[in-house]
Amino acid sequence: MATKQRGRPRSFDREAALREATLTFWAQGYEATSIADLTRVMGIGAPSLYAAFGDKRALFGEAVETYQATYGTFGGRAMDEEPTARRGVARLLREAAREYTDPRHPRGCMVITAAQNCTSDQVVAALRELRVESVRDFRRRIQADIDSGVLPPHADAGALARYTGAVIQGMSQQSRDGASREELEALAELAMRAWPAEPDGT
Repeated sequence: MATKQRGRPRSFDREAALREATLTFWAQGYEATSIADLTRVMGIGAPSLYAAFGDKRALFGEAVETYQATYGTFGGRAMDEEPTARRGVARLLREAAREYTDPRHPRGCMVITAAQNCTSDQVVAALRELRVESVRDFRRRIQADIDSGVLPPHADAGALARYTGAVIQGMSQQSRDGASREELEALAELAMRAWPAEPDGT
């Protein structure tokens, strides 16, 4: 006796569809991206979208996670792999100049740009918290270097962390406005002059 099938299998590649949704949200922002836009780039109908991902906000949440796990990993790597906060931030800014202008994907940072002109308080709050947490992470790393003597005791961890966040956000917007990689690299180099030198002079 044949067994009864428990529902129909999905007829699309969920991960590939999610990647396309991520690129679309990144390029257009949350508010300007419609369900019609999403179904078109994902190659599925609206019923399949809702069945696989839930509503638009839920899909956007997964898209942000996808961005952070793929295109957005350079920042965490820079801070984790470099021996000091100053060197980590310098590398992060250099790599941001490259990543934010890479022609293979939308310009800028999705976490910074996707909630512009957004009327969803939940989306705005979620992205704001990600940005705030980045500044907190910078502060913790900088303070650790002050406490260990890598940075001088007069260094202001909070101000340097917030300054770093402001530079990154500005670079993202500048890239969206057409700034080149070379222009952003020059900005990154200039930004590091605000940092106190480490004991070896770097």
